[in-house]
Amino acid sequence: METVLLILTLLFVAFVALGVYAGVKAVKAAKRGVDRTITQARRSVEDTTLRAKSLGQPGVVGELAQLRLSLRTSMRATQEALRAGAAEDASLSESLGLFERLSAHGRELDDELRRLEREPDRATVASLMPRLRERTERITHSAESLRWAARDRARQFADEDFDALNAQIDVEAGALRHWTVEQPQERPGGREADGPGGSGPHGSWPDSSDAAPAQSWAGPTEEEPPQQQSITAADPGARPTYPWQKSAKPEATN
Repeated sequence: METVLLILTLLFVAFVALGVYAGVKAVKAAKRGVDRTITQARRSVEDTTLRAKSLGQPGVVGELAQLRLSLRTSMRATQEALRAGAAEDASLSESLGLFERLSAHGRELDDELRRLEREPDRATVASLMPRLRERTERITHSAESLRWAARDRARQFADEDFDALNAQIDVEAGALRHWTVEQPQERPGGREADGPGGSGPHGSWPDSSDAAPAQSWAGPTEEEPPQQQSITAADPGARPTYPWQKSAKPEATN
């Protein structure tokens, strides 16, 4: 009895632990989803604000907003391209490592540009603009180099795969168009079998044994005279008898 209670207790504890673990995993997944949603919403709001500042505010503030918008757009596009390519091409893992190092410089520059937006000394900020533009261009250029290299690599693989596929299709199409023409069979006598009515390629005239003899082209021939039957004189004493005649009576002898 004690053994049964111990087993039931262990099973209950195991189910409780499993339920707690599943609950913690679900809470973490929900938290990640919420954080991702909040991050995307914040990013959309920041991009919209930067786009509005770059178009609506002239001077240093508008230029700072334009630099931040260009930097964020380039870095985000490169990140998405590399992550999508790394899922199919493992050789892009090194490129992802380089991009993470580049992202550290990009985030540092973005934070500096954000602080300068709130700087009241516009003259000092204006003096820093050439250096800030140069840093932004270098980072975006490096990000674009990685992005386009990954895209060119994917395009090259796609072209090679398409060329191989096209070659296979050409071979298959040639095999489908290839057929063997049946050669005419030979007769046991050595002559090739032809269609009905002849033994040559265009047929030949039937033999005399296969058809009725045709009339000669030499013209009509004279018919042989019928043989004359010999005429024998009839016996004068023999007269023909007829069925209606009575039989002759014998003559009385003397």
